[in-house]
Amino acid sequence: MKRIVLLCALLLFVVGCTNKENVTMPEDLPDFVQESDLTSIDWNHKAVEFGDRGIIGNVNKSGVIGANMPSLSTQKWMWHLWGIEEIRETELTIVGYHKDSKVVQPILVDGWNIGLGGPVNGADAHTPSHVKIPKPGEWAILLYTNGTYFDTLIYDIHE
Repeated sequence: MKRIVLLCALLLFVVGCTNKENVTMPEDLPDFVQESDLTSIDWNHKAVEFGDRGIIGNVNKSGVIGANMPSLSTQKWMWHLWGIEEIRETELTIVGYHKDSKVVQPILVDGWNIGLGGPVNGADAHTPSHVKIPKPGEWAILLYTNGTYFDTLIYDIHE
């Protein structure tokens, strides 16, 4: 009887350990990005369209013009952020995370980081960029300002 209980406990332990998400994080990923940022994503909190400019994101937090026609080709997106006070001294880090493959990678054509410009379209800060989404599926786009987590945008990209 003790062997059966021990065997069941061991089996539960092994199943629990193999159920852990295996996130692939690249070596050049900024140090402040934590695996817990990725494993705690609420995939049901999808980005929505708001305002009269076609911004898709999280109302009064962050959003993108250009994300309404997401594709796997290089495209131009304009990022909008609310709640940024020191615009000129703020660096925006953009981290892409693919839900199914659990792979983290940059989606900016030029790396992980980009500077911010002033207010536009009602946002406190903005910046244009070129992005390349490498594969279809659900993507979490994690935004960090000066190394601090800022927001997550969830997009479904199919084409």
